[in-house]
Amino acid sequence: MDELDSLILEHLQRDARITNRELARRLGIAPSTCLERTRTLRHRGVITGFHATVDLRSLGRPVQALLSIQVRPLSRDVIEGFKAYVADLPEVLSVFVVAGGDDFLVHVAVADVDHLHTFLMDRFSQRREIVNFRSSVIYQHVSTPVVSPLDGPTP
Repeated sequence: MDELDSLILEHLQRDARITNRELARRLGIAPSTCLERTRTLRHRGVITGFHATVDLRSLGRPVQALLSIQVRPLSRDVIEGFKAYVADLPEVLSVFVVAGGDDFLVHVAVADVDHLHTFLMDRFSQRREIVNFRSSVIYQHVSTPVVSPLDGPTP
């Protein structure tokens, strides 16, 4: 990745709907060069897709929480099975398999605190592999709109 690739990524992360012609104009390069660079970034797996950002409140899901979950026994089958189960639940936004005291962090969005409680009781308390879970309600969420390569060699 060079500086031009990084600039293409920055612009596409800010607005994935920008036309190739407009992106090329902003970068001061030929549209054919811009298109080829963008295609190469997709082919290399740097760009993995284009997504619409949605407002969870508008979808009736204003309450977000992070769930910390421990499972036992720690085996590939248990981890993969639980990961697949959780990822398929409609309330779940993201699933992270982590190291440390917990095995999973799960980001959920629900209608209200009562729904969160019901979700935890119905979906987690009955599962035999779960030995512990905690929930942390998210008051505010700020995300970084643009991710750039860090200094150093790029794999």
